[in-house]
Parts: sequence; structure tokens; C-alpha cells
Amino acid sequence: MKGERAFIDGLRALATHPAARNLQDDCAVLELGSETLVLTHDMMVGGVHFLADADLADVAWKLVASNLSDLAAKGAEPLGVLLGHMLGDEEDDKRFVEGLGEALEHYGVALLGGDTSAGGPPRCYGLTAFGRATCSPVPSRTGAQVDDSIYLVGTLGGAMQGFQALTSHSGADATAFLRPIPRLAEGRALAPYVTSMMDVSDGLLLDASRIARASNVTMTIESQLVPLTSPEINRQAAMRWGEDYALLFTAPKAVNLPVPATRIGTVRPAVDAPVRLDNLPLREEDGLGYEHG
Repeated sequence: MKGERAFIDGLRALATHPAARNLQDDCAVLELGSETLVLTHDMMVGGVHFLADADLADVAWKLVASNLSDLAAKGAEPLGVLLGHMLGDEEDDKRFVEGLGEALEHYGVALLGGDTSAGGPPRCYGLTAFGRATCSPVPSRTGAQVDDSIYLVGTLGGAMQGFQALTSHSGADATAFLRPIPRLAEGRALAPYVTSMMDVSDGLLLDASRIARASNVTMTIESQLVPLTSPEINRQAAMRWGEDYALLFTAPKAVNLPVPATRIGTVRPAVDAPVRLDNLPLREEDGLGYEHG
């Protein structure tokens, strides 16, 4: 069993509860009486998700934002979080708490508990976020229909630019990488209209392939339609770079969307690959985005 996909495939035999959605989604969806809870968990590891000299206040913000972005893709209203924190240098821990407080206050989310432990390096931090579904059914990756249009809310390349600014020490703005903004309001507005939706965390092409596999369709994307944060960004690289936290979704052509979105392609019957980019078939092994392992 090697790599992220193989490991998740191995877990599916254990994740038999309907709330797990066969591990084909970023969130669990749990019905409790008249309410539906949406739950997600993300981790951040030093050297993988943030640089060794990162300000831990930024790391805390990004940890919150990445989890809330998963809730956004379900149209959920965030309620609270549980933190898993690996203790480190006293000043780093202080900065982490400051950044966590800033993020929680900004999004109006409560810290309800968690756990701490010594360890590392590298440092590892986890967050479980949960929210309340605002519409039924809760959007998933499995509902894309043939002839639906493919849309993107947001732009690509900003996080990649920010990372390059940090690693090159150019002094350029790195905010898009350090403190991304989950599209919570847009997700709630779109939820009743979409047939499938997820956030772009691992790269547009890879995340599109995940919707395609779950829905048994092919996602055909026109690269020149994909919106970029700035014109000098390498388009091909931006489509494979993650952490922009745009919303990728499908919807019927005739739907009048409630928020601005860019149409980037069309859903077609499943053929030779989950994604076709400018009519070129692409598979996961072609390097569509970031996968662990």
C-alpha cells in the first residue's frame, strides 16, 4: 500500500457509515434529527505545507482557512473547531495562538477543544472543523451530469506566486499563500444550484479528476478560460498548483448562478480519461496536481 490514493482505498472497507460518503469527499455529512452536520479534518506539516522559517501565526491562520474551505464547498455554516497542536519553541507557540485567535475571530468560529503533544521536528498541526448544512442535499463530488457546465469561483496562481516570493526572498506579496480566504459566502449561495462542488486545494486538474471519477464522467476544460490571479502567471503550472482554495463546481447550463463564476468547460460522458484539457486526455499519473506519497 503506497501513496495517498492507495491508503484511502484501503480505508474504504472501514468507512461504511453513510456519513463517510465512501471517502469520496473532503467532508463527512452526518444527519442528526432535523440538522445535518458537516465535518472535516486537515493537517499541516512543516516542510510540506509551510516553510521552516514560517511565522506560526500564518500557519495557524492557514490551518483554519483550509478546513473552512472544505466546509465552504459543502455550503456549510461553520460552528466550531478542535485543535491538535504539537508543542515547540515558546515564541512559536505564542505566535500560533495569536494567529489562531485572529482567524477564529475573523470567521466567527469557536475553539471547542483539542489536544497538545510534544514532538517533532517536523512540526505537525491538525484541525477538525464542523458546521451546519444550509441546504439539502449537501453538495458532493458525485453529482456532475453530462452536459453540465464547469465553473470556477476565484482565480488560480496566487498561492503559487506567494510561495515563489517567499522562496526567492523577492519581497513580493505572499498573502495568498500565507493567509488564504475560504469562500464561505459563495459556497452557501451556490449550494442549492450545483450538481457537484469541491475546493481547489491540490490543483485544478487533479481536483477536477476527483469529481470526474466520483461522478463517472469526463471533465473537459479549456485552458484559456481558466482565470488567473495575474496575466504573467504560467497557466499550465497554475492549473497543477494547489492552495488557491477556489471553488470548482458543475451546474446545468440554464441555471442563473447567484454569484460571479467563470465557466471553464463542459462535463462529457466518461471516455479515455477523467480530464481532457484542450482535448488532450489527462490521467492522475500524468502529474495533475499535488498528491502525498
